[in-house]
Amino acid sequence: MASNASAPFDLPPLPAYTLTPRPPLLPPIPDNILALILPVVAYWSVSMIFYYIDTKDLFPQYRLHTPAELLKRNHVSRRDVVRDVILQHIIQTIAGLVVAYFDSTEYTGKEEYDVAVWARRIRISQKALPGLLSVVGVDAMGLAKKLAHNGFVTLGGVLAGGYYPSAVQKVALDNGVETLVPAFADWELTVASFIYWYFIPALQFTWGVLVVDTWQYFLHRAMHQNRWLYATFHSRHHRLYVPYAFGALYNHPFEGFLLDTAGTGVAFLTSMMTNRQSMWFFTMSTIKTVDDHCGYAFPWDPLQKITSNNAAYHDIHHQSWGIKTNFAQPFFTFWDKLLDTNWKGGDVKLRYARARDAAQKKLDEDAPTAANTNGVTTNGKSTATESSNFNGNTKPQKTTTALPENVPTPKNLVTNGATKA
Repeated sequence: MASNASAPFDLPPLPAYTLTPRPPLLPPIPDNILALILPVVAYWSVSMIFYYIDTKDLFPQYRLHTPAELLKRNHVSRRDVVRDVILQHIIQTIAGLVVAYFDSTEYTGKEEYDVAVWARRIRISQKALPGLLSVVGVDAMGLAKKLAHNGFVTLGGVLAGGYYPSAVQKVALDNGVETLVPAFADWELTVASFIYWYFIPALQFTWGVLVVDTWQYFLHRAMHQNRWLYATFHSRHHRLYVPYAFGALYNHPFEGFLLDTAGTGVAFLTSMMTNRQSMWFFTMSTIKTVDDHCGYAFPWDPLQKITSNNAAYHDIHHQSWGIKTNFAQPFFTFWDKLLDTNWKGGDVKLRYARARDAAQKKLDEDAPTAANTNGVTTNGKSTATESSNFNGNTKPQKTTTALPENVPTPKNLVTNGATKA
């Protein structure tokens, strides 16, 4: 137990507290281990939602690419993608376990004390008000008395430098004698509670986001500017010209560790988040990354509306004509804008339309070959199975797609995968 008892009292005393180890959120799993598990669960859970949408073709009007493009434009199989993503999760889990080994025990019981510390800081800051107001010729003490006389007791106390004569409490001194000492005003404790429980965590989360965005932007950009780095590491991720949700962390293992695992780790450590805060931060970062690669431009997806960095924005980076732009990820786009690396090539809808048509044409051309290869002769007659598209259907579909926003649709472009003369 820690206590605070001293006399004479100039400021409200801080309360005593007793520390106890924080119980796990989900016993018997320690919080720091749960913080490693949740992002992996979130990754595959959200990915499978998008995979279900793909296979059932539920929202074709919001697709960025057609199923034909998924089949013909990507240079890696989904099996290899799953394998490499699992490897990435193994690496990040091992790295997290190493960090967790050095974690100190988190305690609870000091919250009231910490709120009181902020209340004290608020009280101390008020003591500077009379002097500051006197610089501009305001008699703070006289004004405070008038306000208090007219019923504005709290405001008068603030202007008087944090003087609240009615705010007192009884405390026992070390010798057992009780005495009256100053107490915090209700508004001081309310503001202090808001700072401790909401404002500081919000700052920590914001800092974490800024660190991740900065870390990933500059390393990601370096991967494109240095030929050796691109050829050796980053080119693997760009085998996905048509991104999909569970391919979000399809990377070279070294790149995955450097960009994703190390980046979020530095953000967590420098922001001094608790393990429970890290659960939210790691999980939300993972979900945002998956959403940025989902291949859909949903108008009602909050993650695609809160920030300008979304699936449509990042998809441009995955195209051969946009690969040197739109490096920012996963949250905001301010680095692209500040350093002039955002896409400036104008209308992209015709580019997407040409890619759709080329993929569909290639799929149609390959269909007879696939049919002959897979055909089985029965009673002198040949039967063939057609190539399956990403939806699991046996017949290729022409699917409506949703293209990046804020770009006018050309009059000769229809969104069923064909152009109109």
